[in-house]
Amino acid sequence: MKTKEKHNRKLLVEGNDDRHVIWALCKQFGIDETFDVIDCGGIENLYDALQVRFKQSDIQTIGIIVDADTNLHSRWMHIRELLFRHGFPVPDSMPEEGLILSNAGGIRVGVWIMPDNNLNGMLEDFISFLIPEDDKLLPLVRTALDRIESQNLNRYSLIHRSKAIIHSWLAWQEYPGVPMGLSITKRYLTTDREICRQLIQWLRTLLTCE
Repeated sequence: MKTKEKHNRKLLVEGNDDRHVIWALCKQFGIDETFDVIDCGGIENLYDALQVRFKQSDIQTIGIIVDADTNLHSRWMHIRELLFRHGFPVPDSMPEEGLILSNAGGIRVGVWIMPDNNLNGMLEDFISFLIPEDDKLLPLVRTALDRIESQNLNRYSLIHRSKAIIHSWLAWQEYPGVPMGLSITKRYLTTDREICRQLIQWLRTLLTCE
C-alpha cells in the first residue's frame, strides 16, 4: 500500500520492515510524526527515488536508511557520488554518528547505513544488537544454525545469516514470528543501547530539527 505523504521531510528506506522499525522506535522515544517514511521497495528503487526527490520544489529534508550488506565502502561510495552530483559537500568517509549535510539550495540530506555506519550488515544486524544481554535464547539460535550449516542443510545464503538469526529468535518468543517493528513495541528488544540512541539522535537532528 502506497504511503500517503503529508510532510516536506522524507525518510527513504529499502523496505517495509525498515519502515515499521523506524516508526516503532519513534513511538518508543516520543518522536512526533513530522516526516514521511517511504518504503522504496529495494536499494535500486531507493537510489532512483532519491534523484527524483531532489528535483521536487517543496522538499526540505531527505534522509535515507540503507543496508551496508557485504560491502559498506562500496555502498558509501555510491551514495557519496549521488550526493556530490547534487552539490553536497560530502566527506571522504561515512561518519559513525550518521551523515547530515546541506547544499547551496538549502536542502538537508541525511544518511544512515545499517547497522551502525561502521560494519557490514543490514537491518537485522541492528535489531540483533537490541536483544537483551542476558537473553538465553540467542545462543541456542546460533547453535542451531551452526549445526544446520555444518550439515549443509541451510536453504538461506550465508550472507543472510543475520536474517535467519533474528527471525528464528522472534519465532521463539511469546507470540511467535511477530515482525521486527512489533518486537520493539512488545519490548522483546531493549532500546537502551548506544547504537539505538545514536540512530534516534540522527533522526531527531535531521528530521525534527530538535
